Amino acid sequence: MNFGNLLKAFDAMMAFRDAARRLKGDAPPPTDDPTSLAQTAAASGLAGQIESRLTNVVIAALKEAFDRDHARLELERAQLDEQRRRAEEAMRMELRRQAADRELGRLRLLAATALGGWIASVVILVVRLGAIGPIARGTMALGWVLLLGALAAAFSAQGRVGAYVPDSNQPFEAGNAGTIALWLLIGGLAVSAISLLL
Repeated sequence: MNFGNLLKAFDAMMAFRDAARRLKGDAPPPTDDPTSLAQTAAASGLAGQIESRLTNVVIAALKEAFDRDHARLELERAQLDEQRRRAEEAMRMELRRQAADRELGRLRLLAATALGGWIASVVILVVRLGAIGPIARGTMALGWVLLLGALAAAFSAQGRVGAYVPDSNQPFEAGNAGTIALWLLIGGLAVSAISLLL
């Protein structure tokens, strides 16, 4: 490489450096001319004002965008919380409805069993009318009363369960009629079976 090429490379490097300084906004190399110094100071002051105004505008726009995003996220969070609350409420109502359906099925089974037991004891009485003594007839009549009481209690409990509305905040209750129906059914079947042994 000769000396001339080195000088050309050095001049090119200096030109790139000056161009880069001008693009960055750095002041050009100082000159001794007072008018050029005043123009340079005025230009840098105007550029500083424009730059600060642009910075303020950008900061305000970013703050507005962040505030809008924050408000949108809060709204979405509130909507998700409301959807979750509705889903939980719907699940609770569905569970209450299923509990009421199960209780209704149990009460229908009790009523059907009581009715079946009563019909069976009537058939047995008709078939064995002459062979049954007065004590057995009295015991069978007591069994009928208990079975019919179980049937009535089961119907009463079904009416109470059927009137239950899952949408209400009232707790689900079948009442004592379901328990009473079960015990009357057991007692009626036992007394009817005992009457057959007498």
